[in-house]
Amino acid sequence: MNDASVVEPLDWAKGDGLLPAIVQHWQSGAVLMLGYMNLEALQATQSSGKVTFFSRSRQRLWTKGESSGNFLNLKSLHVDCDGDSILVRAEPEGPTCHTGAASCFATAAPPPGGFLAQLDALIEDRFANRPAASYTTKLFESGIRRIAQKVGEEGVETSLAAVTQEDSELLGEAADLVFHLLVLLRARNLGMADLIRVLEERHSENPRQG
Repeated sequence: MNDASVVEPLDWAKGDGLLPAIVQHWQSGAVLMLGYMNLEALQATQSSGKVTFFSRSRQRLWTKGESSGNFLNLKSLHVDCDGDSILVRAEPEGPTCHTGAASCFATAAPPPGGFLAQLDALIEDRFANRPAASYTTKLFESGIRRIAQKVGEEGVETSLAAVTQEDSELLGEAADLVFHLLVLLRARNLGMADLIRVLEERHSENPRQG
């Protein structure tokens, strides 16, 4: 997915040629950083696919990651209702903050559900790279039938915990179930975004039944 088009007009005059650009993780929704763009920076971002800003201190364009290698890969661009700020959704390569933190707002609590997106991304990486000594790698290597069996086992254990055990045990079994379900989806080249899309489609079709 890469929707780099900006449909709404931007009011460059309001910011004397510079507009704030908020960068958000395209999967988790976490706010990664705030920068400023002029028209040239926006065009460079759209053409290169790497998020580019205008540095007010250096008075030049700079692509995030040009020195560190921690690029922000553009996924989509959005304009607010007044046309005077830009929302950038991006996939980071490494930490975004110069301190080494994932976000320049590292002290802020992650958005609800944000960790699930991080977990899904980690599982996708395990599927692609298969690091040794990883439990997730062992699952993938065991084949889809074994992964499906694990999902079935965890589903039964979750159901039993709901009837016979305390909340902590139920949450633990539910966490195991969700993890193995994400692994099963990835084994079929699917992910949490695909699952969410189906849920959204069902809700839009029958909102009163949600």
